Amino acid sequence: MSYTDDLKRDAVRLVTEQKCSIAAAAKAVGVSDPTMRQWVAQIAAPIPVCGPEATIDELRYENRRLKAALKRAELECEILKKATAFFARESP
Repeated sequence: MSYTDDLKRDAVRLVTEQKCSIAAAAKAVGVSDPTMRQWVAQIAAPIPVCGPEATIDELRYENRRLKAALKRAELECEILKKATAFFARESP
């Protein structure tokens, strides 16, 4: 199915501006999670990286963002460990 650029931009705004999860935005628009992830990757503006001239507020924002990314990565790692253990038990 083909979607208009306007629909894609509106869907990405749900994630970037309204802070909806990818899954919630995908469900609201009627597309799959991988499709929504692809749209976000293609359309969303890149996250600015703090440089040596960053303000305290920018550094605080970056710190919060990095902590959230770390927490998400740790959770994903834990899920993968549990899945690996589960499938290791299931295999002959």
